[in-house]
Formats: sequence, structure tokens, C-alpha cells
Amino acid sequence: MHEKNAEEERAALFQAHRPLLLSVAHRMLGSHAEAEDAVQEAWLRLARTTGEIDNPAGWLTTVTGRICLDLLRSRTARREEPADRPGTEPADPAPGPEHHALTADAVGVALLVVLDALTPAERLAFVLHDVFAVPFEDIAPIVERTPAAARQLASRARRRIRGAPARTTAVVPGHRDEVVDAFLAAARGGDLTGLLAVLDPGVTARGDVFARLHGIPARTHGADAVAAQALAFSRLARSARPVLVEGRPGFASLSADGPTAVLLLTVAEGRITGIDISCDPDLLAALS
Repeated sequence: MHEKNAEEERAALFQAHRPLLLSVAHRMLGSHAEAEDAVQEAWLRLARTTGEIDNPAGWLTTVTGRICLDLLRSRTARREEPADRPGTEPADPAPGPEHHALTADAVGVALLVVLDALTPAERLAFVLHDVFAVPFEDIAPIVERTPAAARQLASRARRRIRGAPARTTAVVPGHRDEVVDAFLAAARGGDLTGLLAVLDPGVTARGDVFARLHGIPARTHGADAVAAQALAFSRLARSARPVLVEGRPGFASLSADGPTAVLLLTVAEGRITGIDISCDPDLLAALS
């Protein structure tokens, strides 16, 4: 009886963290199918673990990251591309909720092209640290390096991302509405340079408790990381419409059933200094 309860607890634990793991795996791999496989392997490893896990989210994220790193290294050795690159639809004719979660969190084409230019270790260090705020002390064992070396991997990845060619001419606007419009246009177009032009270097994006259930990090800091996150959610930007909530400008991402997420921006001196991401059902209902 005790063993059955333990299995049920582990299954519930895994399901609670599954959206996060899918988000990590898809950002790492850029493939729906490979992300599903990686998360399934993480579940199998969790099921085989007998000891207590003090930090389930950290443990599962670390395990998923290690699995993704192995897959990236294997892909590099084979010189193959992931089976389902952005812009193609999965073969499943009747996608379920988890597919929609992946689609909502789909990696933008521009970002994926840049990430593909990184080494597997650089990609893992950047995604886990800059997007999901995993400490370098936890990343180091995955890439088999010291924390200082893991920090250098992420720093090198950031430099490569900053050096990515511009897709449009970036303009730094001076008024709030122009900043907001420029941010949305850059996010829709996958324009990394345009995003960096309107983001303050110290910008922080925060996801509320409801957003975190959809794999959105609780906190993302710095223009590079926030721009990467905005590109990863570029499909949401394409269906967004402007909103004003308690005096703050932003966007509501729309689906056939109504708003699915709200981004509220804080603008100071012509740049975005803060982004609050909410999937609060009450707020979404009020905007319907």
C-alpha cells in the first residue's frame, strides 16, 4: 500500500512539473517530438529513483537538461536537424493540450537559428540560466565543468546572440506608445536587434503563479534573456492586441476562446524596464 502511494505521489509530482519540463526541453531541442521524448525519459528516471528529492523542480529540470544535452551532442555527431522545425505542423491530426502548451511556447525561428549556432554546452548553459534561472552551480555538473566555466559558456552564448544579424532596422523610440508598439512589432517579426533596442539592460520579466503553470519562468533578468524569452513566445505576439490595465500598457494574447495571457510593460526613459506576464483567469475574463 505504501509503495502504491509513493508511486502516485511521484506521478502527481511529475505531472505538476510537466509543463515546465516541456518548456525547457523544447527551448533546448527546438522539436516537439524530441521534447516529448526527453520529458518521458525524465519521468522514467524519476520512477526509478527511490530516495527523497528535496527540490523536485530543480531535480527534474537538471535531469531534463542532461537528457537534452545528450540529444544535442548526438545530433551534432550525426549532423542532423530536428524532425519538426518551426513552421511545420506536427503529424498528429488531433493535437491535445500538451501540444497546445508546446505551440504556445514554440521557439521563434530567429532565436532557434541563433541557438543552433551554439555548441550544445553553450546552449544548455544559456537556456537553463538565462531563461529558467538555474544556478551555475547546478548547471556545472551537467556540462561537466566548474561553475565558473559554466558561467563562461552562458556569457559566450550571450555574445553570439547579441552579434546575430539584424532582421530589421532598429529604432529607439522616445514615447511610451512607440516603445510598446516597437516591442510588439519586434516580437512578432522575430527581430532580436529590435527587441534589444527597446529593452533596458536591467529589464526584468516576471511570470505570476498562473503563468508558471504554463512553463513561463518566475523571473527573467537582463535584456538578452528577456529578448530570448520574447522570441520564444513570438507566436503569441502575432495574435496579440493592445490593452491598458490600471494605467499600464501591454498586450493580450488571443485564441479562439479569448485571451490566454497578458503582458504588462513598464517604460522609463524610452526603454522597457519591466514586464509582468499573467495568466490569471479573473484578469483574462475581465479582458474578454
